[in-house]
Amino acid sequence: MTRPSWDRYFARITEDVAARSTCTRHKFGAIIVNGNHEIVATGYNGVVRGYPHCEDIGCIKDEQNIDSGMGHGICPAVHAEQNALIQAGRNSLGCTLYINAYPCKICARLIVNAGISKVVVSGDYADKDGLKILEDAGVEVINLNGDKDED
Repeated sequence: MTRPSWDRYFARITEDVAARSTCTRHKFGAIIVNGNHEIVATGYNGVVRGYPHCEDIGCIKDEQNIDSGMGHGICPAVHAEQNALIQAGRNSLGCTLYINAYPCKICARLIVNAGISKVVVSGDYADKDGLKILEDAGVEVINLNGDKDED
């Protein structure tokens, strides 16, 4: 049995975090990890507190035939990255964020302003525009779907 790299280890944990999501379209998970390989915060996508869950009442984006990656303004969900950043607060400064999809444009802006230094992606998403925002801001992006694997 081969010991996984830190990036693969934390990417696997994002899948467990994502399992808590109540979204009927995509189950996203995110974790923020500091330089000592300690988890600072976790987050998964789902509706705001107090709202009925989409798995119980249905998806408004499905009902209106809105494509994945679009219609963020009408969906009552908070993204996994957003929930993790809210939980971490200023403790996210200089940390790595692991996410099982590409961050959307909105989340990419929040990631930059939170001071995250590296984002490790282990999945796919229709909206890839957030990657350019991260790269333009100097945030290191590692895609575990490709060849690069950090230790």
